[in-house]
Amino acid sequence: MSIVHLMPSRRFPARFDILQSLCAFVRQGAERAGFDQRDAYAVELAVDEACTNIIEHGYGGESQGEILASWKVRGDDLVIELQDWGKPFDPTKVPPPDFQVPLQELPMRGAGLLMIRRAMDELEYEKTENGANLLRMIKRLPAARHSSDQRQKD
Repeated sequence: MSIVHLMPSRRFPARFDILQSLCAFVRQGAERAGFDQRDAYAVELAVDEACTNIIEHGYGGESQGEILASWKVRGDDLVIELQDWGKPFDPTKVPPPDFQVPLQELPMRGAGLLMIRRAMDELEYEKTENGANLLRMIKRLPAARHSSDQRQKD
């Protein structure tokens, strides 16, 4: 797959007041990839939630830490990467909530991760050689998503 457009990484301080700017940066990628407003908004929500989790849980609140964000359009995919140097957390290891249990037995946390999973088509996590947590989120254009679903059914 060829890269259509690659935006240089940007560093953002790990503070809640930068989330709007960080999401606007990622929205450029969604627009460049050709997503409609609904899907671009879903991407923004997923990024906002992921960054909120990094700030709250990775850094333990607003800190001197930072989030390194980048995006690239690769074929029919928008690939967003978020790096931080906070406490490690692999969201791909967390099972989805079981909604077959009574409401009072559902965990109090985890809805944000479910929203990220529903908004994006793929999530990948790795601990990099330089000690960073790297969260890669991939969103496919609707037509590509449909053809991928068809291939999986065949």
